[in-house]
Amino acid sequence: MWVVTIFEDKTYRIFEFDTKEEAMMELQNITSPAILSYTKLTLIA
Repeated sequence: MWVVTIFEDKTYRIFEFDTKEEAMMELQNITSPAILSYTKLTLIA
């Protein structure tokens, strides 16, 4: 699972993607500071 973490003023948002390509496409549209990471864990709410 690929994870994009977006850092905003006093908070952050996390988005999960199945493929790196999907995550990279979304990352290109973000203007706030952000990171792309990979994990084998799944986040289930």
